[in-house]
Amino acid sequence: MSTNEPLHVIVAGGGIGGLALANGLRRAGVSVSVHEREVRRTDRLQGFRIHIDPNGSRALAEMLSPELYSLFTACAGRGGNGFGVVTEQMKQLLRFEPDDSADDPAGGGHFGISRITLRQLLLADLEGIVHYGSMFERYEELADGRIAAYFADGTFEVGDVLVGADGGTSRVRAQRLPQAQRVETGIVTIAGKYALTPESRARLDPRLLRNPLSVIPPTGCGMFLAPHEFDIPAQAAGVVGNEAGLAPGVLFDNTQPYVFWAFAAKRERYGAELEQLSAPELHALATRMTAGWDPALRTLVAESTSDTATLIPIRTSVPTPAWEPSPVTLLGDAIHAMTPFGGIGANTALRDAQLLCRNLIGADRRAHGLLDGIAAYESRMRDYGFDAVRTSLTAANQAVSDSRVARTAGKLFFRTADAIPSMKRRMFSATSS
Repeated sequence: MSTNEPLHVIVAGGGIGGLALANGLRRAGVSVSVHEREVRRTDRLQGFRIHIDPNGSRALAEMLSPELYSLFTACAGRGGNGFGVVTEQMKQLLRFEPDDSADDPAGGGHFGISRITLRQLLLADLEGIVHYGSMFERYEELADGRIAAYFADGTFEVGDVLVGADGGTSRVRAQRLPQAQRVETGIVTIAGKYALTPESRARLDPRLLRNPLSVIPPTGCGMFLAPHEFDIPAQAAGVVGNEAGLAPGVLFDNTQPYVFWAFAAKRERYGAELEQLSAPELHALATRMTAGWDPALRTLVAESTSDTATLIPIRTSVPTPAWEPSPVTLLGDAIHAMTPFGGIGANTALRDAQLLCRNLIGADRRAHGLLDGIAAYESRMRDYGFDAVRTSLTAANQAVSDSRVARTAGKLFFRTADAIPSMKRRMFSATSS
């Protein structure tokens, strides 16, 4: 980068981490462009609820404008702040209620929000910055140290930094770090939505509407469920309301309340060629596999909308040894893709975006060299990012463990923590540091 020219950052990928980074850079006056493979901003409208923890909310508070962060907290769903652990017969093992920091403009609270809504908020201030239908293909390092990024539509762009924010199948990572691996865990999830209407709500056990729950059967499988209820405030309607031209419905609506659930087990436990099953067939399979559970949980699964059933094979990245820094770097799932168990993937990506944003702003303002800033980001990101990968993989394996002894020990641990408030606070503070 010439000392007489401002920094220009190219972001490949328009997911949560890449868009958050772009917001932070734009607010600081750093030139940035985002290249998104989807053709229209409405192409990513399918999605489920996401939990934003204190790491994530602090990052959003720093990178979004105060107005957008205020809209984020206003749009966050009710029923998202607490957390519980129960058996498949709905016997409580643990219940946690965190402090409410929703009104803190510096962030730090727990929030539940639709992925659709969050993405719309992240796009709101990026008019002209996000380029749709622009899928990254490859990059070239130029003689002057800059990077030329080439896209599938035949266009290219030259910048000082290229950030791969293009997800678990990242093409930027494939070229930058071909040794980095993302592997199958052998765990497969069937997920679905129970749409909340006045009639369906009356049939559902109120305990399933209080907060997210982790369900621990005796052996071999597990379930996570989360209610998502919210009121879109009037001041946010133009930003996060349904996209024009799309009819309301449980798939393409970020205003209709629902309960999200995900049943997880090792692939062989299903006894079926899962990829060959339709959504209704996946729903029927999940219903059969929870047949002996408490009626509250059986109702949740059996009466969910069949078309919302989704197959999610669980993959994880393999921690990668340190590499030499360059003007090409990575964030989020592009480098440390993790299992959804623990709910920390998106929050880790937001933490990446916050740290990288700070370091790139510093480089733009000549506080330190560009490569020094990227090296410092990558060093810290490897530590906390791959630690999160290991933590989430451990949680995934525990969720589907066949060991009754391990399950019994785990339940005893949760019951003990539930009875000792200080122990419970320490458990959950680990996800907020």
